[in-house]
Amino acid sequence: MPANTATTTGPVWDWAAGHGPVTGALSATTGALALATTGAATGMPAGWALAAGAAGAIGHTVTSLRERLAARTISMRAASWLLGAGWTTWAITHGPLTWTALGSLATLGVGIGAAARSTLLHEEARELETIAAAERQVSRELSAERRAIAAEWVDRVQRVCGGITLRVLAVEMWPTGTGFTIDAELPPGGVTYERIAQASAQLSADARLPHGCTATASQGIDQGRVLIDVTTVNVLVGEIVYPTDYTPLSLHTGLPWGVRPDGREVLAYLREQCGLIVGPTGSGKTNFVHTILAGFARATDVLTWVIDLNAGSAGLPWIRPALATGQEGQAIRPGVDWLAATYEEASLMLDAAVRIGKHRKVAYQDLMARADTDLLPVSAQIPQIMIVIDEGAEILASSDPKMRKLAAKILEVIRLLRAMGIRTVLTALGATGSVLGNLMIRREAKARVCLTGGEVDGMDLSKVFPGARGLKVSQAPYKGAGFMGTPESPAGLFKSWRIKPKQIGDIVRATAALHPRLDDTSAKAAGPDYARRWDQARTAWMRDTLTTTDNPTATEETPGRPGLNLSAHRDERPPAPASTLDENAIDARFMALVDAEYGRTPAEPDTGAEDEPPPAGLNLSALRKDREDQGGPDWLPAAIEAIKAAGPDGMKPSAVADTVGRSRHGVRAVLKAAAERGELVYRDRGPHSVYVHPDHA
Repeated sequence: MPANTATTTGPVWDWAAGHGPVTGALSATTGALALATTGAATGMPAGWALAAGAAGAIGHTVTSLRERLAARTISMRAASWLLGAGWTTWAITHGPLTWTALGSLATLGVGIGAAARSTLLHEEARELETIAAAERQVSRELSAERRAIAAEWVDRVQRVCGGITLRVLAVEMWPTGTGFTIDAELPPGGVTYERIAQASAQLSADARLPHGCTATASQGIDQGRVLIDVTTVNVLVGEIVYPTDYTPLSLHTGLPWGVRPDGREVLAYLREQCGLIVGPTGSGKTNFVHTILAGFARATDVLTWVIDLNAGSAGLPWIRPALATGQEGQAIRPGVDWLAATYEEASLMLDAAVRIGKHRKVAYQDLMARADTDLLPVSAQIPQIMIVIDEGAEILASSDPKMRKLAAKILEVIRLLRAMGIRTVLTALGATGSVLGNLMIRREAKARVCLTGGEVDGMDLSKVFPGARGLKVSQAPYKGAGFMGTPESPAGLFKSWRIKPKQIGDIVRATAALHPRLDDTSAKAAGPDYARRWDQARTAWMRDTLTTTDNPTATEETPGRPGLNLSAHRDERPPAPASTLDENAIDARFMALVDAEYGRTPAEPDTGAEDEPPPAGLNLSALRKDREDQGGPDWLPAAIEAIKAAGPDGMKPSAVADTVGRSRHGVRAVLKAAAERGELVYRDRGPHSVYVHPDHA
């Protein structure tokens, strides 16, 4: 058997444990016998044992009094010491090894053990009674407080709501200490909770609640009951930071969008519902969109697509950490799966969504039959697609012909693709009839949020929450505060979390492994528009956000030249700051990440997308030289020599621009013309296209 293998037989003794009734009595009797035997053999004076027993009795009495033990326990301990000392004194004198001495010692031990067990049970019962008494005292005090609250609000409702007399069944104090909930029974005669709900403002004023605090009534457990939530502390005024717990979420269990005044998270269930976010400028709507995207990023069964025609600002913070992998040396996936910042890209996205939804209806018939459901079973293998459309409600209400075409595609997605797991979240700047007048929006967008920011004009809460009573903009005049209502949670006050760009980057990195991939069936239906969404030509504008360029004012002059400081006049480009990323490295690493995550896509034919058109604006003479000189500018020979030196690998146009110190759009045009003249050879490799010298072609 190995040396480190241990076997145990029998009971395991815990030498650190204290004595119980049996071990205590055994220890006392064996100790007394050992002392008496030693004393008799050595001729020890018998009075010493009696003195030691008296000292032990006094010491235990003092410690027991400090511990506030019962008198029965104190008496038992003192008596045990004195009886043991008395037997020891007698045994030293008459001999401890006689049958009389041993029998009396055994009887004494049994008596001590029985007494110790009895006093131990008494002490436990006494301790439990003390705890119960303290709890009863707290309960009496709390009950008194609750009875006072109940009586106060019964009187208040009767006074304010036209004689409605409630019967309060319970008062629940919120764990956060910011308010309480009254559960009451309505009087007979057909009185409903709406009678109390519509008097919310009057009840709040009568209770002298602080600004931002409300008394709102909602449905109880049945139609004859009412719940009155009373907020006593204004939690809407300050910022509440987004939680740093980035644990996985699921669409089926709800995604958190904020907190109620009582501290409870309010969840949105979006498997079949669309979302509608209303908020004027300055209300915190953009921050709330990031909160929604954070929940989607944490969900293991959601793919997020974003449409933001305002330069893509809503989705860029969720893609930048992935674009910056060239600087950080880490490979992570973007926080959103597709971002559209132009009308053309948004059209491609919506068309792909429609194709996916229609193909899923046919391809997954067997799966839905096995699951016995008419809804596509959404999971990490077949994720739901959530399309967040910033200011999408305005697109639906626009009279612009292009926007009307885009609106028709949005409505098609909303109308046709619910069962196939494609839903939308739209935002709007105001709660007006022109924005929210579309029946499809009102019918499908059941998860609704209205961030007021104190704005009154264009904020008709009855259009966002029809049928809700007692909601006023003045109740939530703070940034990030407003009202939220879902079919599972009635409309009421809530506070959005505050999420900053640095935390967005942390979430993207922490949740990169949680993002699902579009199932193969849907990816095939989406086609090349989806597969090539990260191509360089379609994402170049995103990478531009990672560079820092000097933008001198129009009044600055180039040294040695009078007039405007035109880039066309500069012989040398200013050195890039230390923080500027190398675009070639970013392109290579980002495209490698895309290839690893989504697979390589075939290169597109040369359609001229690589070449940027000449800038619009003034017809500056400084720019005409390169265009009019058919032989090329004076820097072209140096560029050709650099390309020749690069060998068969060639050089990208951006690298040539860095070499000759010229603008990239001008360099691309000149290189294209040189390729047409046969001085260079263009190799189309998609995002990695290069120019090669004819000697190496």
